[in-house]
Amino acid sequence: MIDSTDNILTTRDLKKYFQIRTAFNPFSRSEPRYVRAVDGISISIPRGRTVAIVGESGCGKTTLARTIAMLTPPTSGEVIFEGRDLSKSKIYPKGLYRDLQIVFQDPDSSLDPRMTVHNCVAEPVRGLVHETGKRVDDVVSECLTEVGLPEELSDRLPRQLSGGQRQRVAIARAIATSPKLVILDEPTSALDASVQAQILTLLLELQQKLGLTYLLITHNIAVARYLSDVVGVMYAGSMVEYGPAEEVLADPRHPYTITLINSAPIANPKVRNLLNVEIRGEVPSAINPPHGCKFNPRCPYAEGLCSREAPAPRELSPGHFVSCHFVEKTGKQPAASS
Repeated sequence: MIDSTDNILTTRDLKKYFQIRTAFNPFSRSEPRYVRAVDGISISIPRGRTVAIVGESGCGKTTLARTIAMLTPPTSGEVIFEGRDLSKSKIYPKGLYRDLQIVFQDPDSSLDPRMTVHNCVAEPVRGLVHETGKRVDDVVSECLTEVGLPEELSDRLPRQLSGGQRQRVAIARAIATSPKLVILDEPTSALDASVQAQILTLLLELQQKLGLTYLLITHNIAVARYLSDVVGVMYAGSMVEYGPAEEVLADPRHPYTITLINSAPIANPKVRNLLNVEIRGEVPSAINPPHGCKFNPRCPYAEGLCSREAPAPRELSPGHFVSCHFVEKTGKQPAASS
């Protein structure tokens, strides 16, 4: 959607379908059925910036991140990273994962419980950067210092650390290879509120100091507002709105984006959120999605065209794309009432 020569990564019509396993029946003539987790996503990530993908649970955000990182191969489409089409490669060189790292949501499951903090951070340094001896110890020490951990914690196991400290170790491991792109998959959702603020501040400082590029996966609008330069809104495996963070969050134009932002909690207890758009029904099935626009069964603006034809992205302003047939109806929404 954003075409620039300074994009570090671009996806084009990226799809990831999971086939549903059923009991073997040699007489069945039915077609295979698929869960359409990611259904034709096209995004670009500008170098040195943060792109946030937001949406409710189950919309395909994490699957998109894992597909981009080639942890699960795409069904179709392209993933262009630093000029290389990753989707056409059967074997991913170590150089790819030296340049592309990921911080997972739960540090309890992403860190090996039998390895010390030192070894957790040192493993990618040895395996991907091919450093040895004292140089490995120096890199580990530098990374722990960068994430605000004292060096005396390097001999501890993950279970001997707090949740915030474990996530700092995961971040230290991600930056140990000097990557160009870091995927952040809900990096603060498993942490206490006070620790979340510390981790977000740390991520912002590391980006400015090391020149990192982030792909942030989150369901928290406040986190996206704080960290991101560009926001993409996913619904049922598709991207419904994409553009500069300030513009998308201040003036959302897709009915789903409007609802998502207005439903976010407000810190002021004297102010309550009143949805300006009525949302009916349930989230559609990823196996048998609605025809046309996937949001049309729940959209108050839907007309006959919406159930017949999927809307193409429309550029409302430079870099701001909305997939809606009747985006003129949404306009600027009034603020929540007190």
